[in-house]
This record gives sequence, C-alpha cells and structure tokens, in this order.
Amino acid sequence: MKKLILMLAIGASAFSAYAQKTVKVEKVQQETEVTAIETEKNGDEEEPRKSPSTGDLYEGLTRTVTFDRMIPPYGLEVTFSKTVHIIFPSAIRYVDLGSADIIAGKADGSENVLRVKAALRDFSRETNLAVITDDGNYYTFNVKYADEPTKLNIEMKDFIHDGEAVNRPNNSMEVYLKELGSESPLLVRLIMKSVYANNDRLVKHIGCKRFGIQYTLKGIYTHNGLLYFHTELKNSSNVPFNVDYITFKVVDRKIAKRTAIQEQVIVPLRAYNYVTTVNGKSRERTVFTLPKFTLPDDKQLVVEMNEQAGGRHQKFVIGNAELIRARVINELKMK
Repeated sequence: MKKLILMLAIGASAFSAYAQKTVKVEKVQQETEVTAIETEKNGDEEEPRKSPSTGDLYEGLTRTVTFDRMIPPYGLEVTFSKTVHIIFPSAIRYVDLGSADIIAGKADGSENVLRVKAALRDFSRETNLAVITDDGNYYTFNVKYADEPTKLNIEMKDFIHDGEAVNRPNNSMEVYLKELGSESPLLVRLIMKSVYANNDRLVKHIGCKRFGIQYTLKGIYTHNGLLYFHTELKNSSNVPFNVDYITFKVVDRKIAKRTAIQEQVIVPLRAYNYVTTVNGKSRERTVFTLPKFTLPDDKQLVVEMNEQAGGRHQKFVIGNAELIRARVINELKMK
C-alpha cells in the first residue's frame, strides 16, 4: 500500500513539472509570434515610424514663399498623336521636363521653336516644362494630357517686352547668361535696337567699296564691358548680294616675310538685324555685340564680309585709336 502511494506521489510531481514546462514554452512561442507580427508591420525598421512632415521646415525658422514671388505658369495641353509647337522670340538655351511623361526638343533647323508631345497615352499626373531663351527670359508651363489639345501652335510673343511696362510682368526677371557677364540680355537687346533706330554716323572714314558694294562702319559704342559695332552694307548694283559670313579678327599690322600669320578671331555675342541678303539698289544695317578688347600698337582689327558663291568680298580695318574712342551709352533713346 505504501509503495502504491509513493508511486502516485512521484507521478503527480512529474506531471506538474511537465505542465509548468509546457506553459513556459507556449508563453515563449506567443511572445515570439507577437514580436514577429510587430516586425512585419514595421518592416525591418528598428526605430518607430516618423510622422509625415507638416511643412514646418527647420522648426519654423524659414520664410514661406509668397505668391508675389511666384512666376505664373502657362497651361499647356499635349497629346500622343499630335505635336504642339511653341515659338519663342529668341533662341532656346535651356529646356527642362518635369517627368518622362512628355518629350520635347528643338525643331530641326530652328533655334527658337520647341516641339512638345506626350511620351505615353493618357498620362494622369500633371507635369511641368521650363524654358530659358537667349534673351534672358524664363518661361514655365504646367502640362497635362488632352485627347484633342485646343492649341497646337503657340507664339510666346507677349514676352517680348521692349522696355514697355505694360507688357512686362511684375515678377519678371532676366536670366543672366555667362557670355554676357554682368549685363542683362534684355538690356543688350535694347541697346542694339536703340543704336539701330537712331542711325547716327559717328565714324566717317572706315569702310571699303568694291564692285558696286560699299561696307562701312557707322559707329562704335560701349556699355558695361561690351562693345557695339554699327555697320552698313550698301548695294549700288542690280545684282543681289548674299552674305556668306562675317569675321572679326585681330591681326598683326605688319607681317614680315617668312613669318607665320597670327590671328585672333573674336566671335560676336549678339547681332541685331543680321543681314543675309541685300537686294540691288538697296542698303541694310546690322549692330554687332562683341566682348571688350583693346589693340596693342602692332595689332589691328579686320572686319571681313564674304559673298556667298561670289567674289565681291569686303574688308575694312579698325585701329586702337578708333576703338578707345567708342561712345559710352548712358541712356537709351528710341525714335
């Protein structure tokens, strides 16, 4: 009897120990499952998720961009099966697309026409387009998809604000281009237009005349480190004169025999009313903008104009004495 009681007591103790062990294992399994679920919810991040930004940047130490600082964009519709062409008043210098939903590029053979179309059909998100032109103007467009755009050919003529306040947006600013230094591209254009409109003849002794063609220098002007050359081409013959190219180059005054010719070509930065053809019994004028330069005593500036498919080439020489007497432009006078 005693043995039976002893065996029952040992069995009860073993069962109790087994039951406690089983409870502990189940508890550990439950904790592991809870941890796995939390890890799956949070991803593999060890730190808790951050709340979305409220727009209060740098703890409120930044200023909000107000609407009077915003450049209002134009609305532009594009489609997949048609091309939208935008004509700008000056050559296109820079183009940026907001997304890959649209494609854009200069029209072949043109510098101021941009073609835009959708890269895929029915894109749902609105995107944007930005353009900078050679005259320092900045254009921005909000672009969306349309099956049939209402405007396929757009001329951005209202941005040609030739100094008139009525055509100039209150928030309009010029983009400064590297080759013009600290000068505004718009001001350069206005200076060239003013020189052309006034048509003064400051220089009367520099020019050439051959084969019924006369090419003369009418004046040299300067403003803010740039030089402006006013030239005139007169055709007294009955045969039209087609301009092939014009070069400005600094050469030696006297070239000794068996001495290599050293030339420095100066490329014009801008040209106003660039002449390509002068018909018979007529004349045309052009204003060139060049970077500032001076001439040593042994150098001279040679301006050459070559005729396309012809031999009536023209050339005149400018010395440093004429160059340093360039008229300073202090104010613009428009006739």
